[in-house]
Amino acid sequence: MFDFVRKHTKIMMGLMFLLIIPSFVLFGIDGYNRMREKGDAVARVGGHDITQGEWDAAHKSEADRLRTQIPNLDPKLLDSAEARYSTLERLVRERVMAEAADQFRLTTSDARLARDLQEDPGIASLRRPDGKLDMERYRQMAASQGMTPEGFEARVRRDLSVRQVEAGLTQTGFAAAAVADVALNAFFERREVQIANFLSTDFVAKVNPADADIEAFYKANQAMFQAPEQASIEYVVLDLESIKKSISVNEADLKTYYEQNVARLSGNEERRASHILINAAKDAPAADRQKAKARAQELLAEVRKAPDSFADLAKKNSQDGGSAPKGGDLDFFARGAMVKPFEEAVYAMKKGDVSELVESDFGYHIIKLTDIKAPKQRSFEDLRAGIESDLKTQQAQRKFAETAEAFTNGVYEQSDSLKPVADQLKLEIKTATNLSRKAAAGVTGVLANTKFLAAVFGTDAIEKKRNTEAIETGPNQLAAGRIVQYQPARTMALADVRTSVRERLVAARAAEMASKEGTAKLAAWKAAPASAVMPAAQVVSRDQAQNVAPQILNAVLRADASKLPTFVGVDLGAQGYAVVKINQLVARPAPTEVAAKQDRAQYAQWWTAAESQAYYGLLKERFKTDIMAARPARGAESSVAAAK
Repeated sequence: MFDFVRKHTKIMMGLMFLLIIPSFVLFGIDGYNRMREKGDAVARVGGHDITQGEWDAAHKSEADRLRTQIPNLDPKLLDSAEARYSTLERLVRERVMAEAADQFRLTTSDARLARDLQEDPGIASLRRPDGKLDMERYRQMAASQGMTPEGFEARVRRDLSVRQVEAGLTQTGFAAAAVADVALNAFFERREVQIANFLSTDFVAKVNPADADIEAFYKANQAMFQAPEQASIEYVVLDLESIKKSISVNEADLKTYYEQNVARLSGNEERRASHILINAAKDAPAADRQKAKARAQELLAEVRKAPDSFADLAKKNSQDGGSAPKGGDLDFFARGAMVKPFEEAVYAMKKGDVSELVESDFGYHIIKLTDIKAPKQRSFEDLRAGIESDLKTQQAQRKFAETAEAFTNGVYEQSDSLKPVADQLKLEIKTATNLSRKAAAGVTGVLANTKFLAAVFGTDAIEKKRNTEAIETGPNQLAAGRIVQYQPARTMALADVRTSVRERLVAARAAEMASKEGTAKLAAWKAAPASAVMPAAQVVSRDQAQNVAPQILNAVLRADASKLPTFVGVDLGAQGYAVVKINQLVARPAPTEVAAKQDRAQYAQWWTAAESQAYYGLLKERFKTDIMAARPARGAESSVAAAK
């Protein structure tokens, strides 16, 4: 198919002209793009589809966020099927809650929105020394998230509205102490047990398979002895760093950037202050706050009379245990280090000034500004390297889309070699050997990307040694590869794996013997309990497992305790078998009052979470929610959900 397209380019262009141009006339280019971008539906909420494109975009955004927060996170976890499905489930939940907010007429007022934005630490850091918001930096912050300030505020407003859907449950959830104690006592119940282990390793010496047994096991289990398909490849990567290498910045632009940003690049101003604090919690009774304020006013009057006595007054009267011994000194700090009212007062003062009373959530402050450390303006030469790197990065980001198109077209149009596109864009052709469909342990970057590996081992790439298409392997990163040498999967010869075959056969038979011995003892001891020869007893529970295997602990705690003592058999798989004698129940030790309160609080959180999940289930039914994408088989990689 692709060979025909390449050999008859003019014919295909004519056909495409006849087929595509009328669709532009009928639907318009925007409509055509919308149809292309929509994609297949992967879920449906309230009659509205979630498309494959939306899912892909949401997962890319989530992966980018996690990479920023956890730089050392294994990229393979983010690209796994389990991680992608987790993103889809989150996207569905967001849509269900948004649908509920719309149906229940839950809105957010302008005042509530303004309060939330003012309390956002990220936005607070954008304020200028005079306390006003730096609108240019605010626009840049919104743009970094792909939005205008209006769009950012609309998203925050929507999020606040959606939070109200579950707020009635999450903010009022509770569990009665009596109910919590019953559940917690059962959860932390302890049982005295004796455990007899019949381990596979104890039976290995008794297994001596014949050559015929080894051959039979090999023939019956050839899937265990496969050498995976492997390939040696060439590949090229287009990213911001590769584009930056081709960019040069002239001296005039560097100096202009320096002049416009020297204050920011030189560092932040720091101020040193001392304070006298009279504590008054914001939720304290009005009378207590008024009393604290009156005491603070008395101290302020004393400071006004004798400004040099500030340190002595702070030592004797300040209720800030950290700074009082130092005469109230807080050392140097920059913006964002103190609570807002305190910071605004400090940055509005001159050196040596004493403030009026400043009220914060902690109480009432009397502040003295003792020093100002203005950042030393750094020279152009000091900052030149950093400025050049910043400007190259900015230009590379602007140039990436254009270069990405050339890269994408180049690897397709000259599909029998990567050299033309590498020469055109000044990219390095890299190589990798013994590559397989699944990334090797410890491998990172492009060679660990599941989409790239899938493309490299695609039919066209294997059979015709064609370049892969340009694959997005990360933010602002594309890669393409081609197979140089390929070796298909094969069953290894018995002579090459004989030792491994024998070890597997011995392990399997040893496990069978251990299980047989264990089940026989279980039957005998149940019939004649007095004949049981068991190790010393130990007490186990969910919070004190005593190194007991999870399978055994689960069996012990799930066993019927109405008739004790009793025997339980536990199949440990390849490890063997265990017979457990459960002697008696052991009451949970009475917790201290503090521990009991903490346990009840934890139980209330569990109960509230369960109620929220049940409520979400009802909302899913109400809005006819359906996830069409198949849930991936649960495997070792499913633990990625915990990283999010």
